[in-house]
This record gives sequence, structure tokens and C-alpha cells, in this order.
Amino acid sequence: MKKTIFVTVLLVAISMNMQAQLVKFGVKAGVNYANQNGSDITVNGRNYQTDAITSYHAGLIAEIKLVDSFAIQPELLYSTQGATYKNATEEFRNELGYLSIPVLAKINLNKFVSLELGPQASFLLSERNNFDVKDANTFDFAVVGGLGLNITKSLFIQGRYGLGLTDASKDAQVKNSVVQVSAGFKF
Repeated sequence: MKKTIFVTVLLVAISMNMQAQLVKFGVKAGVNYANQNGSDITVNGRNYQTDAITSYHAGLIAEIKLVDSFAIQPELLYSTQGATYKNATEEFRNELGYLSIPVLAKINLNKFVSLELGPQASFLLSERNNFDVKDANTFDFAVVGGLGLNITKSLFIQGRYGLGLTDASKDAQVKNSVVQVSAGFKF
């Protein structure tokens, strides 16, 4: 009986240790350089040019290791995106707050560098702008890709580009695009 309990406890401990090596959780935060691109950007009958804005993102990550050189990395991020709209007479800033859920294939090129590619679904949580139009779509779908650099076993930095595939506005044919640079910690 003592041997059975000992073997069971030993197997559970080994299983938990193996599971801890396969799944890592973490946090990350960083800066966004976001813009909205499209043709014929018109608001209230006026044409505008867009300029990028600097904003932020922060959230949680999970890294699920499938084999030594490949993992799946789902994330749950709060990310602000948008643009500054300008024409000859006026200028305003449109900032959109999204709950973004990228699910990335993480290919480890070596011990330190990884390639990250995958889809991202984003849900609009807030819209802050300097005009009275609440015209942002509540769902945004994008593809993202970038590189990750492991500084230590726990500390990492990432650079990523996200290209929106759906219109970000109900009234204009504009799509989100964002460059993200972030740092994080896995535990």
C-alpha cells in the first residue's frame, strides 16, 4: 500500500513538472505605432489624410510548447489603435480601445530568436475622438507577424506588425495597421 501511494505521488509530481515545462504564462506591455489606411477616407462628406498615433498595449500571454522548435502562443491584450485625421481646415484624433486576441504560431529559429505568425480577433471596447461620430465597427480581424527575442528564460522582447483585414469604420473604407514593440516576463 505504501509503495502504491509513493509511486502515485511520484508520477503526479513528474507529470506536474512536465506540464510546467510545456505551458508558460506571462505578462507583456509595450508601445503601438498605429494608423488607419484606406482609399477615399471621408468623414461627414470631407476627405482626410491620416497620420499615425503612438499608443500602448498590455496583457497576458500563454506559451504552449508542442515540440522543441514550435509553440502556440495565445494572448489577451488591451490595445489602443487609431489615427489622426487631417484636411486643410481641421484635425482630430480617433483612438480605439480593443480587446485583442492573437493566436500565434511561434517558430523558434534558435535558442534566442522566434518567428511569430497568426490571426488576431479584436473587439472594440472604447472609442475616444474629437468629433461626434461613433462609427467604428465593433469587430476587427487582422493578421500579425513578428519576431521575439528571449533575453533570459523569463524575460523577452517582441516586435510585431498587424495588418487589419476588415474595415475599422462603418462610414469609411479604412483598415487598422499597427507596429508593436513590447517587453514581457514569463513565469
